[in-house]
Amino acid sequence: MGVDSKAIASMKVLPPYLIFLGDAPDRLIAKTGAGIADWAPERCAGQLRLSAGTVDLGLPDMTIEAARAAGVKTLVVGTASPGGAMDDRWLDVFRAALEAGLDIAAGLHIRLNSLGALRALADATGCKLTDLRDPPPGLPIGSGLPRSGHRVLTVGTDCAVGKKYTALALWRALCERGVDADFCATGQTGVLISGRGFAIDSVIGDFMSGAAEVLAPAAGADHWDVIEGQGSLFHPAYAGVSLGLLHGAQPEAVVLCHQAGRDKIAFFDGYPTPALETAIARNLEAARLTSPDCYCAGVSLNTAGLDAAAAEALIAETAARLGLPVIDPVRTGGGAIADRLLQGRGEA
Repeated sequence: MGVDSKAIASMKVLPPYLIFLGDAPDRLIAKTGAGIADWAPERCAGQLRLSAGTVDLGLPDMTIEAARAAGVKTLVVGTASPGGAMDDRWLDVFRAALEAGLDIAAGLHIRLNSLGALRALADATGCKLTDLRDPPPGLPIGSGLPRSGHRVLTVGTDCAVGKKYTALALWRALCERGVDADFCATGQTGVLISGRGFAIDSVIGDFMSGAAEVLAPAAGADHWDVIEGQGSLFHPAYAGVSLGLLHGAQPEAVVLCHQAGRDKIAFFDGYPTPALETAIARNLEAARLTSPDCYCAGVSLNTAGLDAAAAEALIAETAARLGLPVIDPVRTGGGAIADRLLQGRGEA
């Protein structure tokens, strides 16, 4: 009954990619493209921007024609605007990509395959439209039953604070230490980086915890699954997916992620971000429904807005205040928290 966890591993979005950025003004809106460029640059041939004011990911600027000549296989929509909406102006770009023989992959809430004319053109050109938010069929409800293996889940004070980057940094650090570990992607960017997983925020609510169980199933005694978190328990719109992941992931540890200086939920001015101590306590309270001994293994700070000295000082101050290892997944890597995970719960 349900879906075999191995069935989710066959992600077939062919690289190299041309990252389509539309008119995204910053990396927050272009987080899908930025994540791929940062963590899987070998998959990226270039970027396509609609205006000079569009964010620059540091990839070569390419037209559809140049991308085709360079051997690009897939146009990847690299933006993730609130609600996942699609700008109508993009359709001309999509049509040109299909006519040039490129597949298209997108993680938008509006499905590419729901657009009749685009679907017909894809059929006529033999190209593929991949909707990254479509989960596999047959997902079960959560069982809540204990399962073997080790699991760590990244959680956040808000969306887009570094949960994916932190999970990737932890996974990389564990692998560097010779640990048998997997990165479990729960969003379209992670899927495009790793080639495995699905966007859990599109799973029907009753099946979210079961989907997390499928993503990180029972494993060997020495195996670690590093599970990418989504949303935030403190987010007025997206708390539901965070709770489903906490219950289904059944993590023995969580890592709290926060962007330095962010004092309110992005795009929701009336909602402040919580104190780190409060966020740790609430996430542990929720996680312990299915993982009674869950603990916080550390804190990950996104310090991209600080200079090196200020970032180092904030990391040190936060670690001293909380009594936990604190990292920035880009500046420091995940080693300090990976070591804590391998040492076990300790006294925290």
